[in-house]
Amino acid sequence: MLRSLIFFIFLLIANGLFTPAFALDLPKENRVPGGIAIIELPESKTTPIVYYGKYRVTVVKDQHWLAIVGIPLATQPGEQTIHMQTDHSENDLHFNVADKQYRTQALTVAPRMANPSKQDLRRIAIETKRIEAALTHYTESLQPAFLLPQPVIGIPSDSYGSRRVFNGEARNPHSGMDIPAPMGAAIKAPANGIVVETGNFFFNGNTVFIDHGHGLTTMYCHLSKINVKMGQRVKQGDVIGLVGATGRVTGPHLHFGVSLNRAMVDPALLLR
Repeated sequence: MLRSLIFFIFLLIANGLFTPAFALDLPKENRVPGGIAIIELPESKTTPIVYYGKYRVTVVKDQHWLAIVGIPLATQPGEQTIHMQTDHSENDLHFNVADKQYRTQALTVAPRMANPSKQDLRRIAIETKRIEAALTHYTESLQPAFLLPQPVIGIPSDSYGSRRVFNGEARNPHSGMDIPAPMGAAIKAPANGIVVETGNFFFNGNTVFIDHGHGLTTMYCHLSKINVKMGQRVKQGDVIGLVGATGRVTGPHLHFGVSLNRAMVDPALLLR
């Protein structure tokens, strides 16, 4: 009887129908620009502190210590280095990033959204500092989740990483996932966290940033309504806002962004 039960549970696990309580949820790994590297760290009795460039990296304990490293879209293929610190030693660890070619996407927007005025540029500079502060939070008291439900119902586009051409002029690559959805559709927090920034931004429109802890921050852009305030704690499933078409858009949708150690990574790697 016991053997039959064990075999039955094994079949459920093998087919993804059951996850043991001790299993650690991890994002999908893809060592490319915009991807995620999961790096096993040397043994340590205390939690290692890891940096990739100047940003601190999430470290979790599975059977071994693991660094969950977000790889910026601008990363050149080749060898990369993370720096690990413990109470007794410091080490440089290396990993390789493969090349990935993203598609080019041509869009037509209002002329002002392709070529902002001097006044707009001053506003954008101020907003950029606010966005940077929101995306560089590192809160140790929060425990991040790395497998997330989709924040709004819809079929995600493959827009992440696409080279954007607005009104015939090349601009920065797209650093998030666009999810088309009806105007006013509910946007739900995919995990527990703290709202670290909200507001109306020139390009992003009405936007919410949620700090989930240990360098993981999510952002939600182009909302028609914001339902949360700065400093508010949210739980998974709380409605944080409604889908809209504010900012630089061609129609109602949610721009869903994921920042990991300040790298805007492909959100698909964290979606269940």
